[in-house]
Amino acid sequence: MADRYPDFATLAAAHDHGKDYRITVQDRGTRVVILAPHGGMIEPETASIARAVAGDDLSFYLFEALHAGAHGDYHITSHRFDEPRALALVAGADTSIAIHGRKDDGTDTVWLGGRDEIQRDAVGDALRVAGFGAALNTALPGVHPSNICNRTRSGTGVQLELPRSLRRSLSQDATMMARFSTALRAAISAAGLDGDGATRPA
Repeated sequence: MADRYPDFATLAAAHDHGKDYRITVQDRGTRVVILAPHGGMIEPETASIARAVAGDDLSFYLFEALHAGAHGDYHITSHRFDEPRALALVAGADTSIAIHGRKDDGTDTVWLGGRDEIQRDAVGDALRVAGFGAALNTALPGVHPSNICNRTRSGTGVQLELPRSLRRSLSQDATMMARFSTALRAAISAAGLDGDGATRPA
């Protein structure tokens, strides 16, 4: 379904923050940012998964639609997602991991995309070790330079697409959610991305 709005400014002019949508930003100065740009009612459970991965120490950003509706009502395609606070947070980090949702396709496989191929592959390896399916995303590769996950200082990031069945299972099973988030954090930690390496403007 096509997006109703071409960019954030158009969406914001038609809807109210706190009533129709919610933005949550935690800048903890880490080299990686965890993103859920299609949270809330757009791609359910992606925001809670992003929070779990970020934990108490990683920077994260959530955009959540607060009302049910057609998928395109609050969805802004990733390469046109230009909400100012998201852009500012991501621009100060070396890379990012964006959590997205997709329709069920009969598997629980996580699709891996984004321009940060090294980190993408490391995340895939960590997920498989933890017992999750992971495969390269050929349908939605997330390699557009303007994709919000790639608008980092390095121009690269990682995009994960989780089927609804997996998102539902993670939201209902705390042990499974911990195993998933621990796997992602292991890949982040191995790359040294959980430390403070970003240069912040004064």
